Amino acid sequence: MKHAFLLSGLLLSAAGVSALLFNANAQVPSVTDAPPTPPASQASLAAVDLNAEDRRLLLSLLDGDQAYGDPEIRAEISQRFDAAWVAPTLEVFNFVFDPSVRVYLLNELKRETGQDFGRDINAWFRWMWNQPEVKAAGYDQFKADFYKAIDRRFERYFAGRGPSANIRLDEVRWGGVHQDGIPPLRNPKMLDVAEAVYLDDDDVVFGIEVNGDVRAYPKRILAWHEMFTDTVGGVDVAGVYCTLCGTVVLYDTVLDGKKYNLGTSGFLLRSNKLMYDQATQSLWNTLKGEPVVGPLVGKGIALDHRSVVTTNWGKWKKLHPNTKVLSLETGHRRNYDEGVAYHDYFATDELMFNTPYQDSRLANKQEVLALRFKGQPGSIAIDTDYLNKNPVYSGQLGSQKFVVLTDETGANRVYNPGGVTIVKSDGVTAVDSQGGRWKITEARLTSDDGQELKRLPYHRAFWFGWQAAFPSTTLVK
Repeated sequence: MKHAFLLSGLLLSAAGVSALLFNANAQVPSVTDAPPTPPASQASLAAVDLNAEDRRLLLSLLDGDQAYGDPEIRAEISQRFDAAWVAPTLEVFNFVFDPSVRVYLLNELKRETGQDFGRDINAWFRWMWNQPEVKAAGYDQFKADFYKAIDRRFERYFAGRGPSANIRLDEVRWGGVHQDGIPPLRNPKMLDVAEAVYLDDDDVVFGIEVNGDVRAYPKRILAWHEMFTDTVGGVDVAGVYCTLCGTVVLYDTVLDGKKYNLGTSGFLLRSNKLMYDQATQSLWNTLKGEPVVGPLVGKGIALDHRSVVTTNWGKWKKLHPNTKVLSLETGHRRNYDEGVAYHDYFATDELMFNTPYQDSRLANKQEVLALRFKGQPGSIAIDTDYLNKNPVYSGQLGSQKFVVLTDETGANRVYNPGGVTIVKSDGVTAVDSQGGRWKITEARLTSDDGQELKRLPYHRAFWFGWQAAFPSTTLVK
């Protein structure tokens, strides 16, 4: 079909995709100060069909000049246009270049829904996501047919996957790149501290420790790749960086003896990148480490995650003089200077991809310490500005107590305090309420008499991204 050629020419860099996917004049609906509630999408409207002829007509709008404005096609679409057409119409809208056809489609949306958001496709999407889901038979096949014109591998994400999805398929949006179009770093080259002359002390790094194996991943490199896979401390791991929602999560990739080889799918869920696994092409939620579309859904799979410290290179190498750090020799040509990748996106509070919610209790891209613990209900987001002012913060999630220690660089570390009350910390040593001293390490707190308090998993995120994934999260600010 001609639309395969048209779409294949529309691939953009991840940082520039918004120019195509969103109208430059779009206005985001007003912010509400009230904490959001999950939308009514958990209930679904009565099943409707998006049959083969419906799908053909929709895609015909992308097939070339002859179809643009064809009154017979318009008349047939108008006759068929119902609730099942809303989501796919929004998906194709920005790929239809004839202004008259765009106006026609907007009028059909207005007639069907009773809403009028004009050309603001973000507003249309947000409205739809806050309505009961329309589970249209054939919608998964539409997504397969539409997106395979961009990358043939995308077909497997969606074809026949509607019944095996535990999320709304209409929330799965293309991010503007092929599968692994933002290339993960597989077993990347690492350097010793003395070799890392390209780094300045104030460069941001994401630090990890696994079984004594200490490593640093500079933001200036990882932002171009958004994922690394490696064996660290004898453990197979994947570090997943969603630049859009400001999150680096470190996952163990072996669960119950099975290894999952993960990559970047090219799609997003609530502005959060979706991973995929190579064996089944299932889509995975990055913030939860769980498959959400495909044959792995419903099998109880949830990867364990570990801690990631956001700090600067000077502090990290001082604490860990034997650390390894990413080399600039990644096998890819990029401008790895500090602050280059996603510069425009990080410089403002504007979003590239919107979510069903807006919550102005914090700015969209204000960083929060994101906490969720296996076996415990709920989640907590703690404003990092609050933690900077309160370098020792104690809390509880479910039955799990925790204490957050924040150093002078703003780096956070979270531990299980047990029955100990930590009252003071200088980033190197913590002091408890009885005057006992505890050495701070990445794996644990160790007292002078040999007691240990183990570390708990955590990471940071932009407020909007965490809240979109966990709309009922507790916020501490």
